[in-house]
Amino acid sequence: MSKSQTIKVTIKNAHERLDVFLSKKLDIPRAQVTKMIKADQVFVNKQLPKKTGELTHAGDAIKIIPLKPIAKGKTSIRKIFIKTPEPVVLTETSDYLIVDKPWGLLTHNVMGKDETSLAEILAKKYPEIKTVGDKPEQRPGIVHRLDKEASGLIVVARTQKMFNHLKKQFKAHTINKEYLALAHGRIDRDCDEINFPITRSKNTERMSAIPSIIKGLPTTDGKLAATEFEVVKRFVNFTLLKVKIHTGRTHQIRVHLFAYNHPLVGDPLYFSKKQKRKYDDLLGRLFLHSAELSFIDLQKQEQTFKIDLPDRLKKFLNEIV
Repeated sequence: MSKSQTIKVTIKNAHERLDVFLSKKLDIPRAQVTKMIKADQVFVNKQLPKKTGELTHAGDAIKIIPLKPIAKGKTSIRKIFIKTPEPVVLTETSDYLIVDKPWGLLTHNVMGKDETSLAEILAKKYPEIKTVGDKPEQRPGIVHRLDKEASGLIVVARTQKMFNHLKKQFKAHTINKEYLALAHGRIDRDCDEINFPITRSKNTERMSAIPSIIKGLPTTDGKLAATEFEVVKRFVNFTLLKVKIHTGRTHQIRVHLFAYNHPLVGDPLYFSKKQKRKYDDLLGRLFLHSAELSFIDLQKQEQTFKIDLPDRLKKFLNEIV
């Protein structure tokens, strides 16, 4: 193949393994497709696939890039621009921004990761935030964060006064944050609160919840964390939850639901090895969305913002009914 080509996935070909789909379309062995994917020659919707067996979705644009010779006996992969998911500014005031952060975008730069972040994108359009915050050089204007794998509402301060004002509310746990999350399995209780302390796992990037405290056993490990949920809808094998967090620990909702034996659908970190991953692969992202955010502004008025689920998550719910 000397030129790049793009293949559209139709409804007929949806939910096939990527390597199987391309093997049939290109009429080449599946092993060859695997090599192409590992060589970063294949892009799905301008993103590198996470694995050779990820599932296709109707409307996906799969681009195959040829290897470009640069010297005798050597090849290199042609570099192309991979579009970063774009955040949407929903509300703009002189004090703050309300932003819809897309799935797949870091909130701010993380040490050791050379990726575009929400903070970096916003700083280009709103340069005044470059001096706002505790560490403006690293996370300008950022008072709180969403996991890269999550989507939804986030407030960004445009002034130091607003940053300090919001920070006090977060510290006092008076800011209301509500999420929509889809958990594996049917949860029988209509509502519950998870109070497992959270600590960082040794030798992994995961966090760990310590449920011993819930059983009345003393523990000095971990930081206190509180997650409250109520059932929105039960499916055959899943439960849609409205979740509130009263603390802001790293991966809090994800690690708490995992420790509660109901991990979130599509979570790449918190899942059981015995867990069937078919629907996680089908969704292709974490089902966790920041849907509502409330705080007090500088004029002492309560501001509440709400946002619907992204179309991808809505479609997934319709498919599992």
